[in-house]
Amino acid sequence: MELDTLSRAQLAALGREWLLHGHLQDRIGMPLVHTGRTREEMQEIAIEEWMAASPVYSRRTQRALCFGNGDVPRILKNIQLDIGAPHHFMDFRCRVEDGDHGEFWLAHCGALLDVEPLGDDYVHGMCHAIEDPTFDATAVATNPRAQVRPVHRPPRVPAGREPHCHWTITIDPGFEPVEAHPYLAIVEQAKIAGVSIDEPPVALPGTAAEPGGWDDYSGDFDPDFELEDLSHRALVIALQGIAVQSHLLLRAFAVSVSKRYGEATALALLPQVFTGLAGMTAQRLVPALEIETRDGAAMARLLRLHPMFWPRTYVDLRVDVVDEATVRFALGPCPVLEEADGFTWFAQLGGAGDRALDAIVQAVDQRAACHAVARRGDERFAYEAVIDPSATPAKEAPEIALAKISGGATFVFTPRRPVRVD
Repeated sequence: MELDTLSRAQLAALGREWLLHGHLQDRIGMPLVHTGRTREEMQEIAIEEWMAASPVYSRRTQRALCFGNGDVPRILKNIQLDIGAPHHFMDFRCRVEDGDHGEFWLAHCGALLDVEPLGDDYVHGMCHAIEDPTFDATAVATNPRAQVRPVHRPPRVPAGREPHCHWTITIDPGFEPVEAHPYLAIVEQAKIAGVSIDEPPVALPGTAAEPGGWDDYSGDFDPDFELEDLSHRALVIALQGIAVQSHLLLRAFAVSVSKRYGEATALALLPQVFTGLAGMTAQRLVPALEIETRDGAAMARLLRLHPMFWPRTYVDLRVDVVDEATVRFALGPCPVLEEADGFTWFAQLGGAGDRALDAIVQAVDQRAACHAVARRGDERFAYEAVIDPSATPAKEAPEIALAKISGGATFVFTPRRPVRVD
């Protein structure tokens, strides 16, 4: 498994990119939904997708990293590993008062900075209409009688107020339990909701390839948690979980759109979101992975470490470098190709979805292009990506330009601590 070959520092850096990747999906999906429709409609889809996806992946994360009891520290740990709160871009700061009380605030909210130029209606929609039900939906994955309530939140008064927002978390047996959104049951039925991940064996003392860090997050809540705190094994597990979160959010988005506007509309939007997000993430991963060459090996590395192709238990990606300018890649039989509907990144491969494959490899070289090739053995789809020195560099897909409206496209992560050695 390719993640095993990375150092802890590399895994931590990649994890932040994967968290941001999942978060920025809506920066492409929502404007596409908004075309010809009202802001309120876009807002309702955002509420439905997060309420339908976050409880599913939150419980998965808690199990994978052995979180503690159904208390406030557990809720805050969950936030620290949620694509809704990508580290640094959404700079959550947290404090625990006791098992039933805590708070968090955002020293930097990249999402707010994206919508503030659009005016107070958009800010109110995100920070009030969307956050109220979706924060509770995430908390209820830990405790059904948890409530997240604002101390203050945007629109910012006075302008430039910091922190950008401030919230309390309270658990009280007297609170009415939060009701699950009806679409949650639909998302839970998908194969991605129950797919396993590859868990490396726990290394015996003194035998780990790179020692140090926590093998899970069962210990005390750390308000300054960074991915560098986790062991190599835990990072490999956490990154696969982050990739699952993105798949689940995409599915919930498609379910919401299909329920409102029909399945045909959802299926038409998905290749566009796929192209914009895949391409923008690929462009970010090139420097993050320190890819400096323009060749088949560089394209292979990018494909192998792109979050859309993870976890391998869900997406059976096979990659081979053919020569200096060519990489061959294929999908074998796997759960992502066996979902009962078309609400996945790869359902439209062989058609509109192939534009996203071009967008990925063109992050290495704009003269690269993918074309289908004969399948081998049990392969379901097979492609070669070829860099043609004589080709005219491809123009960037318009969906990538749409994604770049967000400050997340150019956000630079700054590691805040070295990997933990204890």
